[in-house]
Amino acid sequence: MSTKSTFLSAIIGFFGGLLATSAVVAVVVAATIVHPDWMLDMINVNRVMTSVSSQSAPELAGTEEEIVSVVERVSPAVVSIVATQDVPVYEQYYEEQYDPFGFEFPGFSLPQYRQNGTEEQEVSSGSGFFVSADGYVVTNKHVVSESEADYTVFTNDGSQYSASVVAKDPANDIAVLKVDGENFSYLEFGDSDTLQVGQTAIAIGNALGEFSNSVSVGVVSGLARSIQAGDGFGQSEKLDGVIQTDAAINFGNSGGPLLNAAGQVIGVNVAVAAAENIGFALPANLVQSVVESVKTTGKISRPFLGVRYIPITVELREANDLPVDYGVLVLRGETPTELAVIPSSPADKAGIEENDILLEIDGQKLDSEHDLSTIIGQHVVGDKVTLQVLHDGEEKEVEVTLEERQ
Repeated sequence: MSTKSTFLSAIIGFFGGLLATSAVVAVVVAATIVHPDWMLDMINVNRVMTSVSSQSAPELAGTEEEIVSVVERVSPAVVSIVATQDVPVYEQYYEEQYDPFGFEFPGFSLPQYRQNGTEEQEVSSGSGFFVSADGYVVTNKHVVSESEADYTVFTNDGSQYSASVVAKDPANDIAVLKVDGENFSYLEFGDSDTLQVGQTAIAIGNALGEFSNSVSVGVVSGLARSIQAGDGFGQSEKLDGVIQTDAAINFGNSGGPLLNAAGQVIGVNVAVAAAENIGFALPANLVQSVVESVKTTGKISRPFLGVRYIPITVELREANDLPVDYGVLVLRGETPTELAVIPSSPADKAGIEENDILLEIDGQKLDSEHDLSTIIGQHVVGDKVTLQVLHDGEEKEVEVTLEERQ
């Protein structure tokens, strides 16, 4: 992105002085409340063209040669996405000043400004990659957040194509674009469920169409992370199940692919923890399901429960004299609009109320290893789930039909 910031944080909620400070999460669409305009990168780097020496290149070690081969093979499928928009152009002029009685002050004037048409300007940029020969492109949702902008895709050979936004994931930082044409080079997805910590991770992106792809190499540092990513304007989005890597994810490769040593996509670069050598990527299996949904139905569907909650821990139970040390407590957020139960949501229709404790879903106890948002995200719209609920000190079983968020 052109202007970017990132942070990892917790959403803090209070209710009637009952609770100690704790993280509040929203299970809405795949367990998140979604806000637009995500700008998750904080690192700005100079765009540098690499000069090639006329001397013979030294022989490469096996691993280096493999990485070079992967980069050469996938580069035609990695693109830069630029958003342009007509913005007002103002001109300065001077106007003679008068006093209330109509006397003119010769030579005394103040500068004034007036609009003089519009001009097209770049408002944002990021990376993406083709996932099919017929022109489907995956990128970050925050890269295409400007609803009034025009989007252009640049390939590494300098070609450019107009692109339309087909769908934006309501629960994750993913968007799918479409470029008219055929026979585009595209990337294949790997199986992110089989990833292991320590595997090679290659992040690649295209700062602009006229620049060579930027590449960084590292390893998979962690799996199934949950992070809170923000846009610098006080809004945040919870991302679950993300891949952690030390491969530099910086300006230019946000929205680009994270690859394994075979050149398969294992994730989509999405966030940076500035100065901490930590990058994150949404897992390939999630992204692939999004692409398949768009190709089949023309949209991205996510299951919707409709509660805000806070995970219960031993410390939270002891601090607030709660009856259990597992499950999630249904709780409102900090602002009046952050309701504990979304009106007319599946949870509301099932009779779930604020201060209820959700203990289990489909017989699975909710704890630090079994997150409600992750489990909801594994379902599809229309699925029925059974919740074990603690309401006013009594347990009850509630069946909920998951719906699509509108």
